[in-house]
Amino acid sequence: MTLEQAQATVDEWITTTGVRYFSELTNMAILTEEVGEVARLIARQYGEQSFKDSDRGRELGDELADVLFVLICLANQTGVDLTDALTRNLAKKTQRDATRHRDNPKLAGGPTPA
Repeated sequence: MTLEQAQATVDEWITTTGVRYFSELTNMAILTEEVGEVARLIARQYGEQSFKDSDRGRELGDELADVLFVLICLANQTGVDLTDALTRNLAKKTQRDATRHRDNPKLAGGPTPA
């Protein structure tokens, strides 16, 4: 599925199943909540925190998809073409960071052990 298709699919779902978009402010709050759920899961799977019973059964892919869904909702309701935005953003990063990461001694030799 392309970003364009994803935006159309989410829009169709919102207008048929979801009734309507929440306000932009509500969706921003929901996005923050969903990102928090991703952070919580990563802290438990890859960090030092232990799982609570309420965390069990959660899947990272599903939590990331929740973030993506709300992000697409915000893009749709604010008129952002994510394909165009991502293309322009990658071009900006490529120009700005052409040698920055390659020349960063902190990145030489792979990840730092935890």
